[in-house]
Amino acid sequence: MALHKLKDFHTPHSLDEALDFLGKNSEALVLAGGTFLHGLEARGLMSDVEVLLDIRKTASTVDVTDAALEIGATTTLARLLEIPQITDAPWAAALSDALSHPPVQIRNTATIGGCIAASCPFFDIPTALIALDAVAVVKGAGGERRLSLPELFGGLFTNTLEPGELITKVCIPRGQGKAASAFLKLETNANDLAIVNVAVCVVVDGAGTCTKVRVALGGGVAEFALRSPSAEKILLGSKLDAATLRAAGEAVVGDISPMSDHRASAAYRSAVARVLIRRALERAVARLA
Repeated sequence: MALHKLKDFHTPHSLDEALDFLGKNSEALVLAGGTFLHGLEARGLMSDVEVLLDIRKTASTVDVTDAALEIGATTTLARLLEIPQITDAPWAAALSDALSHPPVQIRNTATIGGCIAASCPFFDIPTALIALDAVAVVKGAGGERRLSLPELFGGLFTNTLEPGELITKVCIPRGQGKAASAFLKLETNANDLAIVNVAVCVVVDGAGTCTKVRVALGGGVAEFALRSPSAEKILLGSKLDAATLRAAGEAVVGDISPMSDHRASAAYRSAVARVLIRRALERAVARLA
């Protein structure tokens, strides 16, 4: 890695110290897990970086309440797999599914805050978090604010954080009622970045009618992971039978703008998205039983 202009590498030991430094060096690049640093360099996005702020030593906590899981931004993916409320709960299964894909070396280093701050459309965790209505808690000189992930993602490798702001934690509201979720991806080989990935979360009432639904897609179907309102409209208020799930899968194509690259064409990504959404919905419905 050739960071020719790098002048400073700062490693604060607390969130307050990190925010103080960032307030005085707003152009610093924040390093959380650092697993995508090479990816940014390879794409020519590090040429103007002069200061790195490594926040990995700042305190990270996981708080489990009846209402939500509150996860410190520097919590590693490996730590998430130690939380029973994620690994054993049908409503959170999309996140558990997504966590099973990265190799152990990535899980031990990558952080939940870094995954979403990178705004990389090929990452798995952000897609799963969108389906679970996760919220990023952001702090800076102007105080604290909460952003849904669609609000946080500003474009390809670009987020909407203001200068001097950091993501401090990610809040995932706990599923209420009869809820289940699922995540699926297509990759060229094991541990690869997604060609397409999808996540869904469904809630049904006693009669089996869908009362809440989230359908999310990533992996190059747009510049960042997003929701499919067209698919959600078909599912909401419906019985989740085979015909409805198939129709929802077909509907996602109207909400995505797939890219073509060396791994897949836009047409291929569109076709795969339809199939993966249907299959993810089938998996989530099976988990409702």
